[in-house]
Amino acid sequence: MTVAIDRATGKRRGDRAPRPGLGQRVRNGLQKYWYAYAMIAPVVVVLGVLVGYPLVRGFYLTLTDANSLNSARTIGVNHIDATYKFIGLDNYRDILFGPTAYDRFWSHFLWTVFWTVACVALHYGIGLGLALMLNQKLRGRTAYRLLLVLPWAVPTFVTVFSWRIMLADSGVLNQILGSLHLPQPEWLEDTFWQRFSAIMVNTWCGVPFMMLSLLGGLQSIDSSLYEAAEMDGATAWQRFRHVTLPGLRSVSSTVVLLGVIWTFNQFVIIFLLFGKNSAPDAQILVTWAYQLGFGQQPRDFAQSAAYGVLLLSILTVFTSFYFRWLKRNDQLAV
Repeated sequence: MTVAIDRATGKRRGDRAPRPGLGQRVRNGLQKYWYAYAMIAPVVVVLGVLVGYPLVRGFYLTLTDANSLNSARTIGVNHIDATYKFIGLDNYRDILFGPTAYDRFWSHFLWTVFWTVACVALHYGIGLGLALMLNQKLRGRTAYRLLLVLPWAVPTFVTVFSWRIMLADSGVLNQILGSLHLPQPEWLEDTFWQRFSAIMVNTWCGVPFMMLSLLGGLQSIDSSLYEAAEMDGATAWQRFRHVTLPGLRSVSSTVVLLGVIWTFNQFVIIFLLFGKNSAPDAQILVTWAYQLGFGQQPRDFAQSAAYGVLLLSILTVFTSFYFRWLKRNDQLAV
């Protein structure tokens, strides 16, 4: 084998130049892409202030015994310094394995998982059904779309307060049931019906977004695929299974992930529907964390922050496994 050598440098031709160091690569990147860095710098600063610092500060609080009695505070002209101590992972150990772990964490965790699965399944199922209906050539289709979007367009607090009035003991829903001689549940007092009401209200609020997203996905499917399947003798179910669902795969994977994240952290509906101190068994993890940090005395900042970190960890793990599952299914489909 013949190796060509450059007589001037003594190096063999085809050899790669030595890789520059980290500092040199950073300088080269700044010189080459300075305009892009300048454009994203304000966003990075804003995210660092609004997201980064609170996240780091919150994680630090989870390693302490901070509460409203030992945190720094100002009363009139007097300033009281913080006296909380560093306790390591004791907050996590107490939440997950302490004597009250089931009542304070695991029971709420199981209910949160059920709440999330039930709501997202209803969002997707009802949203897909409505999207399929609106994708047909119907008279007045635009009016139907506007009416079905209204629950999403109305501010959430208005919707929840309206439902709270209707679900009251003397509300319109119980009046209708009473006129039909049917049982009148205690929607806002009994634990089972509290949970049922929460799922019902969240479904009402979340279906329009799912419907619009899936409707956009349906309209992006090539109509020639349906024509070819119909010419081959495929039934309506077979066209739905082998054309519609595969065509919606990318949209479905995105909206389901967003739905899980939003529903798992759905604070507004639970809080506005039941208030701060009522319905303890209907509280999901995020509202329970709020209760610990702001709804009791003394306010337990450390454990409330620990709940936030646990929520973030759970969703991060779920998202990681979800993407792996999607990637594996895509590879099998190919």
